[in-house]
Amino acid sequence: MAGQLADAAPAPQNTRKPKGPIRKKLYSLGEEIANSVSHGVGVLLSIAALVLLIVMAVSHGGGVRLAAALLMGISLIVEYLFSTLYHALAPEKAKAVFRVLDHCGIYLLIAGSYAPFSLVTLADRGGLVLCCAVWGVAVVGIVAECLLRERQPAWLTAAVYVLMGWLVVFHIGDLWELLAPPAFWLLLAGGLSYTVGAVFYAIKKVPYLHFVFHLFTLAGSVCITLAALLFVV
Repeated sequence: MAGQLADAAPAPQNTRKPKGPIRKKLYSLGEEIANSVSHGVGVLLSIAALVLLIVMAVSHGGGVRLAAALLMGISLIVEYLFSTLYHALAPEKAKAVFRVLDHCGIYLLIAGSYAPFSLVTLADRGGLVLCCAVWGVAVVGIVAECLLRERQPAWLTAAVYVLMGWLVVFHIGDLWELLAPPAFWLLLAGGLSYTVGAVFYAIKKVPYLHFVFHLFTLAGSVCITLAALLFVV
């Protein structure tokens, strides 16, 4: 009888909860392939841009132009590389690290994009102050990203990116006066591309919208880099 009761007793169940939060995947495999390939192309374009920016800056005397070219080119490479690795990696811990680095890299990308226009075009119109302000915001944003670890809403992060990018509006008259018309319109097109992309960045629930954000980011980078390469450095 005792043996029968023992056999009938329910087996003990493992009630231990898994350690750490369970992360829901943000993107499907197909989305991640599209995301990583799109910004992988961005890495290659950024490397080419850095080389061309350096060559152009050196041919025009180097100095501040070279420093601006380096800031722009390196920030492009860093952000697109971080983004590519984040979307391409499968291990959860590595992906989490590169997700934070990717978000930090966006601040670097925006600040680096300012360098040619603030340090060269606006050199005598308060450009250094603008450059320092933008990099100050970038440093604060990077520290916040590392501390908050995505506890802030996506729309807030996107809003900070947009506001940071449009600080240049305080010098829009100077840029209109000092830049060649094609450079001004390329710069404006790049800013608008980044802004539209930020809207898609803030929307997480629709499949492949993050890929669309990537495309707008690439378009913005191409426009602004061409403006700097052909007309500034």
